[in-house]
Amino acid sequence: MSDPIVNRVLESSLLSLDLEELAGALNEWVVFDLKPFLFMELILKEKDYREQLKQTQWDIYSGKKVAVFCSADAIIPMWAYMLAAAYLQPVASEVYFGNIQEARGAYLLKRIDALNLENFTDQRVVVKGCGDEPVKESAYLAITAKLRSVAKSIMYGEPCSTVPIYKKSKAL
Repeated sequence: MSDPIVNRVLESSLLSLDLEELAGALNEWVVFDLKPFLFMELILKEKDYREQLKQTQWDIYSGKKVAVFCSADAIIPMWAYMLAAAYLQPVASEVYFGNIQEARGAYLLKRIDALNLENFTDQRVVVKGCGDEPVKESAYLAITAKLRSVAKSIMYGEPCSTVPIYKKSKAL
């Protein structure tokens, strides 16, 4: 008779943290591109822009995270982004500057900053390294800096195969 197979990863005290999951799904995001508001894809005319904003169907942004940017190679005045945010704020769940990857990265950094450290105090934390959506390097730097003061150890990878990053030394 053989011994039963034991999943030592499940039985370990490792706490897995998935930054991709923390960043939220891509389908929660929509873009607000200023390019269609430009005259000849070069110039933003204030009067025309204001009128187009009034005519925009804002319900497509309802409850979504919105990435605001301009895909045209044009100089966009700062007030144009401010006007877009003024229209988006009442309907969107959150508004960020940049394309989806940049905006999602800023959102992830905000989520990392807001993490409750009590959940990670004296824990052995594995920050997942592989996923379907890319996670910016800045998020890995931020989570390491955030957890270092409280975690027992920080590792990178998957619970079955990790790279040690930090281990709290024992006080004498």
